[in-house]
Amino acid sequence: MTEAASAPLRILHLEDSDLDAELIEAELDRLGPAVRIVRVMSREAFAAEAVPDRHDLILADYVLPTFDGLSALGLAGAQCPDTPFVFCSGTLGEDVAVEALKNGATDYVTKQRLDRLPRIVVRALAEARLRAEKRAAEAALQALNRTLEARVAERTRELAEANAALEAQIAERERIEEALRLAQRLEAVGQLTSGVAHDFNNLLTVIAGNIEFLERAVSDERSRRRLDMMRGAAARGANLTAQLLAFSRRQRLEPTPVSLNRTVASMRDLLTSSIGGAVRIETALHDGLWPALVDATQVELVILNLAINARDAMAVGGRLTIETANMTVRAGPTRPEHPQPGEYVMVSVSDTGTGMTPEVLARVFEPFFTTKAVGKGSGLGLAQVYGFVKQSGGGLRIDTVPGEGTSIKVYLPRAEAEGAAAPVADAAVDCARAQPPGARPALLVVDDDAGVREVTVTRLVEAGYAVREAASGLQALAALEADPCVDLVVIDFAMPGMNGAEAAIELRKRWPQIPVLFVTGYADTAALAQAGAVGVEGIVQKPYRDGELERKVAASLAGRPAPQLRLVSGRDRST
Repeated sequence: MTEAASAPLRILHLEDSDLDAELIEAELDRLGPAVRIVRVMSREAFAAEAVPDRHDLILADYVLPTFDGLSALGLAGAQCPDTPFVFCSGTLGEDVAVEALKNGATDYVTKQRLDRLPRIVVRALAEARLRAEKRAAEAALQALNRTLEARVAERTRELAEANAALEAQIAERERIEEALRLAQRLEAVGQLTSGVAHDFNNLLTVIAGNIEFLERAVSDERSRRRLDMMRGAAARGANLTAQLLAFSRRQRLEPTPVSLNRTVASMRDLLTSSIGGAVRIETALHDGLWPALVDATQVELVILNLAINARDAMAVGGRLTIETANMTVRAGPTRPEHPQPGEYVMVSVSDTGTGMTPEVLARVFEPFFTTKAVGKGSGLGLAQVYGFVKQSGGGLRIDTVPGEGTSIKVYLPRAEAEGAAAPVADAAVDCARAQPPGARPALLVVDDDAGVREVTVTRLVEAGYAVREAASGLQALAALEADPCVDLVVIDFAMPGMNGAEAAIELRKRWPQIPVLFVTGYADTAALAQAGAVGVEGIVQKPYRDGELERKVAASLAGRPAPQLRLVSGRDRST
């Protein structure tokens, strides 16, 4: 019997006859060795033992010298109603047995048929278990019904918020596309109304000024971070306006040394909102990339332009890849758009879309040439890219296969070492040199679940750390390419695409000085093996136990590993 195998079967036996008790206990021994029987013979002893959860079953004689079975049944029903009650008597007639069952007895057996006793006990226990499960299910259903209206209202509110957010994203996407089409037309014809630009600058002045006022009044870190983001957006808007005015007056571009890795990383959110969810964005940013001598604002427009063209070529979704590399061109150009021999910083935008036919490729840089439907494009995008790249002293190459996709490689001139931005590989030294005394340790939290990521970030911020965040392994690598000044990476183990172990391996290759701490909701032996192979500082299991995440982070930053590499969960109370 399962119950007897897993735990002792506890039986309260009401019987005055020693011989009958011995015979009954012999039959009960057939249930297994783990049967514990407590025998009582009086009302007082029975009342003391018949309490909830002390016994699994009550077995009672019907007739006793000073106490009868029906009285025992009533007392048990009052004191422990959930314990099954079985009569075992030699004088139990059919009428009396039926009356006992009506009064709450589970079953009965005569002493002349004690061989049936084990089966009756097993059945009584099973029925009691089913009754308990039914009561629990009914209680859960009642609780569910009590909260149904509130849950429906909450879900309705969430859907309304999601719809509002979706509408805002669509509106923002349409706004960005319209602004880009307008910029293309203005660049082609060389006209821009100075009054409109002036008004836009006035708006930006009001925005930037009020941001500055708020910065003086706000002291909490979270609000200041949001104000910093707003100030950066306003500054980019001002740069864009100045560039549009330069297009109008045919003013010369102002190239400066630019890190294209940082440019691509900073555009991640803009590209995501512009491209939409049907297209997966991937990046392959070269470690140790040279700085490019280019106009920073205009190169952002070029990347955005190429990304939107790639999106339009993938009607049913696909993959968009942005790659950077150092290139040395030795052969002379064979087409007008090809770069001259020299050293260049290359940024390519590749898609898995429809590709181009040879006829389309031959005219792709002509102004106003387009294969899109009316209203979907001006035909100036690649012409604008061509003009900017050639004006900057670079070139382009297009690799395309009809039905498979297109890759457009933009070659931008390498900046001189003097005054150029330091390569990413030197970032760790710069971080140490620039770290002010008493500065908070900087952490990067990586988790694809926004809710978990917010909880993790909030806990660490409240613990006194400066925290950045990323939603995937690729975003984490891009964030470190943009700014590698991080003291610890806290990364989820299971993520779509590049998982935590793969991201940690890549991180170890590029920034071996940065420690890594895994968090996971299901880590098993395989996870521990991968963590050990990567050489991470520890693993914390979700949900977090109070203070465990903070202790593991502090230990990792202090350079002292946890006592052993094992999972820690809310159920594990060992130290």
